[in-house]
Amino acid sequence: MRKKVTVVGAGNVGANCALRIASKELADVVLVDVVEGVPQGKGLDLLQSGPVEGYDVSVIGSNDYEPTANSDIVVITAGFPRKPGMSRDDLLMANYEIVKTATEQAVKYSPNSILILVTNPLDAMCWTAYQVSKFSKNRVIGMAGVLDTARFRTFLAMELGVSVENITALVLGGHGDTMVPLTRFTSVSGIPVSELIPKDRLDQIVQRTRDGGAEIVKYLKTGSAYYAPSAATVEMVESILKDKKKVLPCAAYLEGEYGYRDLFVGVPVKLGALGIEKIYEVQLTAEEKAMLDKSAAAVRELINTIQQKTAS
Repeated sequence: MRKKVTVVGAGNVGANCALRIASKELADVVLVDVVEGVPQGKGLDLLQSGPVEGYDVSVIGSNDYEPTANSDIVVITAGFPRKPGMSRDDLLMANYEIVKTATEQAVKYSPNSILILVTNPLDAMCWTAYQVSKFSKNRVIGMAGVLDTARFRTFLAMELGVSVENITALVLGGHGDTMVPLTRFTSVSGIPVSELIPKDRLDQIVQRTRDGGAEIVKYLKTGSAYYAPSAATVEMVESILKDKKKVLPCAAYLEGEYGYRDLFVGVPVKLGALGIEKIYEVQLTAEEKAMLDKSAAAVRELINTIQQKTAS
């Protein structure tokens, strides 16, 4: 029997996720969106690309969740981008409601699925989905570290004029300007990057990685990145569906690892058929731990805001 993936949100990220899943023939895809006609139209368009591109999977669009029944994975990309005059808390609560509803529906029709969250603010949305779904912690995962690491690897390859495939890197922490690119664990075919790039230049590349999303928003003006975020999401989907057990940095629910509890934080995990099959606890220096603490504190603040607003 074919695998089935639901993608919630038929915007740029969601539609590109559907395209990449179909083109790799990983699974049949159901694209769900509240806007009438959009998921149906994009689903049909993707389906009609199959004969040309040489993929043979089902892609359908829907405004409700009934066709999503028995999905293996549900990817949630739906949410508002931040608009002018909108506070961070406004965005947080607007997307909280969207992710809460999407999770409730996904769980109703696919109680055995694995949830992958892409909606921002990412780590807080993972926490929301975890609370609402009541799923075990291995089945709620956030996409951030794969994207942030890809950006870091890209900038390092540009700097050194080498293949991105030769660069191994690791980015921990929350998805945003508090993320922690770990240069100590970054190498080019085993050569530590610190031996190839002077520290001041490396610091600049780290900062550009942190600003990676904002840089693209500045260029696009009316939107945000979607090609790389969808590619990163589908790498996670593929590792789960094919039980590849790739070790990737993802937002995971921590219960004491790295000294945090009841928080989603970006850490290296093993992704297989069960979702998160192992969390790797890396020994950090005092400086690295301080940066990760700052990142975790920013996530904690968002969760506190959700708890306060939903309690009142």
